[in-house]
Order: sequence, then C-alpha cells, then structure tokens
Amino acid sequence: MAGRKKTFHGVTVGILMVKTGFCRLPGDVGHAGTWDFPVQYRIVEGATPDKMMALESSGLLDDFKAAARDLVAGGVDGIATTCGFLALYQRELAAACGVPVASSSLLQVPLAQRLIAPDKRVGILTFSKESLHASHLEAVGVDAGTPVEGMPADSVFVTAIKSGDVVPRHEAMRVEVLQAAERLLDRHPDVGAIVSECANMTPFSADIAERFGIPVFDGVSLINWFQAGLRPRRYPAA
Repeated sequence: MAGRKKTFHGVTVGILMVKTGFCRLPGDVGHAGTWDFPVQYRIVEGATPDKMMALESSGLLDDFKAAARDLVAGGVDGIATTCGFLALYQRELAAACGVPVASSSLLQVPLAQRLIAPDKRVGILTFSKESLHASHLEAVGVDAGTPVEGMPADSVFVTAIKSGDVVPRHEAMRVEVLQAAERLLDRHPDVGAIVSECANMTPFSADIAERFGIPVFDGVSLINWFQAGLRPRRYPAA
C-alpha cells in the first residue's frame, strides 16, 4: 500500500484494545511504554472483558473490523490486538483490513513447536482455560490438544482486570502467573516452550523464563516480530 494517503505518519502498528479500566503494567501490550517504536491504539467500545470470554456469541466481529479499518485509514500498516482470544477473528480481520493482521500471540504456537525438540510440546498460559476453546486454537493453526493452563477465577490477576482495579498489582500478579506456569509444567512435563495467550501476562514472561529455563513467547514478542517485518531495519551501504 505504498503511496496511500495517511492522516498520521510514522506509526506502523495499530493495536485494537479491549475496553478496560485496570492498571496496565509496563510490559503489557496495552502500555505504550512497552514499545521501542510508536504504536497507535484504538479502543473497541463494546469489547468488555466479559464479552471477550464469550467471543463466539458476542457479535463483536463487525466492531473489531470497523476499528481496524479506522486505524488503517488513519495510517497504520498492520493491525495487532491486546487479547489473544481474538485468534478467533484472525482470518476475518485479515480479509477485511487490507493490511497484515496479527490478532493473537497464539499465532506463535506452531513456530515455537518447530523450534523445540520433537519430543517436547508447546504449552499455553491463558487468562481463562474455560474460555479458550478448540475454535480459537484451530483458527490460527494450533493443535486442539495443546496443553493449556489458566488463571483461577478468584485470582488477583483475573479479578483486578475484570473489576477495572486502578491500583498496580504487580507482585501479586507475578506470583500468580508463576504459579500457573508451574501448574502447566507439573501437569505436562514434556512442555518445552510456553506461549502466553493473555497480553496482560507479558510483564512476567522474563520471570517465567528465568524460573523454569524454557523460552516464553507472548503478545510483545509477536508484535516486535510483526513490526520488524512491516518496517525492516535499513542498514548503511558498505
């Protein structure tokens, strides 16, 4: 789409945001300080956390399409999101936007599987195990039998996000995410890499990798990779 008209310039990635009010931490996809490059955010007004947990029946596809098209019309060159459950809309958004779309960190699962030994599997950490269905996984080419571990419904992590808690809960969330990773690895000892579905887990990926000694991929690693392809680094001529 070289040469197209733009309202704003110098922003490659547009990020669709779920409408939340909780305190997003540095490292979260929805925290602008996470990025080494500018991003343009767009809130999808009807996309509340509860509706994202029932995306199949939410009727939000048209809302996400409209928000994505608005970002593209403004000037972005690619669309990303702050919710891994939007894997369900990957094909529809890519077809509707006219630019590349990286809907979900779960897009990295097939790649991560090929990076590790054949006797190892990728495991998924998610906001809600009960809400992550086979349809989400299959929409981005992930085996429906992939090991999954979620956050407890009564955890600080879940309740803070759902209630719109404005107080930073870094340490409590960090402990709970590490506990979830430990449960995943205890139940599935053959897991050799983790992909975090939830963009709010990304502040703790380094803690997981350091504690358990396996690679962790998340919404930030996806968008960094995505942006690198949309705007490759230019090197000086020799």
